[in-house]
Amino acid sequence: MRRQWWVAAGLAALALWFFVSIEPVLMPFFVSMVLAYLGDPLADRLEALGLSRRLSVSLVFLLLTLVIVISLLLVVPVLGRQLAQLVESLPAVLEWIQQTVVPKVQSLTGMDLSTDIDALRQTVMDNWKETGTFAATLLSQVSRSGLALVGWIGNLALIPVVTFYLLLDWDIIVAKVRDWLPRRWEDTVIRLAGQCDEVLSAFLRGQLIVMLCLGIIYAIGLTLLGVRFGLLIGLLSGLASIVPYLGVIVGISVAGLVAFFQGGEWWLLPGGAAVFGFGQVVESVVLQPKLLGDKIGLHPVAVIFAVLAGGNLFGFTGVLLALPAAAVIMVLLRELNNRYKNSALYDETLNRSHDEESP
Repeated sequence: MRRQWWVAAGLAALALWFFVSIEPVLMPFFVSMVLAYLGDPLADRLEALGLSRRLSVSLVFLLLTLVIVISLLLVVPVLGRQLAQLVESLPAVLEWIQQTVVPKVQSLTGMDLSTDIDALRQTVMDNWKETGTFAATLLSQVSRSGLALVGWIGNLALIPVVTFYLLLDWDIIVAKVRDWLPRRWEDTVIRLAGQCDEVLSAFLRGQLIVMLCLGIIYAIGLTLLGVRFGLLIGLLSGLASIVPYLGVIVGISVAGLVAFFQGGEWWLLPGGAAVFGFGQVVESVVLQPKLLGDKIGLHPVAVIFAVLAGGNLFGFTGVLLALPAAAVIMVLLRELNNRYKNSALYDETLNRSHDEESP
């Protein structure tokens, strides 16, 4: 029995080393796996209505493609314009900080910040106009590293192909993996896999929909109010809402600063706060109960730690993997905790503590 555990641990360590070694090529396969996982329930429903698996997968694949393409066509141009406007406004913001904020800070603290702010302002002034040549710079870099560009395009082109075939054979793959399980572990593994599936479904489908809905609410509300960069601020706040309350804090802070620099319209500040307050009410009353419930249960500190640790270990792929992996680890830790509570070790410790407390 002990030998089997050592073999399993060795195989797990070997698999971890292998995945770390091939991390640069994992991205298209990971993205494809996530898309296939998201699309499989819809494909199963279409198949239950009498459609063939191939036709069901084709319809789901077409729907995913349309959603992604339409989103990119609608959002990317507006975001590009707002980013350009933000870059253009940076020199004026830094000049106001130097003329207004720095003297007040110096009078209160005695710290001389004028040199650092002036150097930062001069750097921005010297380089912000060069942002218009980004495309030319990118093309020159591409010409010098054409092989890297070919690899990047190849990985990007792999995503729809791998997604289609994973979605087509998803149920077959799951059945084969189940068939490989040791018979005496099958019930436990299937039970834990079901719990992990609930958590991952809540995260990948529920949390992403919550983030998207909040981003849309914030973006539309700020844009209707007339706040500059409303779409950019709203979408960033929606992404930041993956950590509870972080999206509201970031959104209100940034929107308040932007509204302040717009000037002349004092009602933008309470208006922006009302937009984010409405988003929080919708999240608490509608989105969270309907889409998430209490299935994920990750503490905000655990979320931050998981994202930072994943990014440090595996780069951008690690950031994407961090929260799903943390959710699965949470399920496994919950199982270990239950087994520990039902073990003789826990009972002996509990009995000893009672004996020490009794006179």
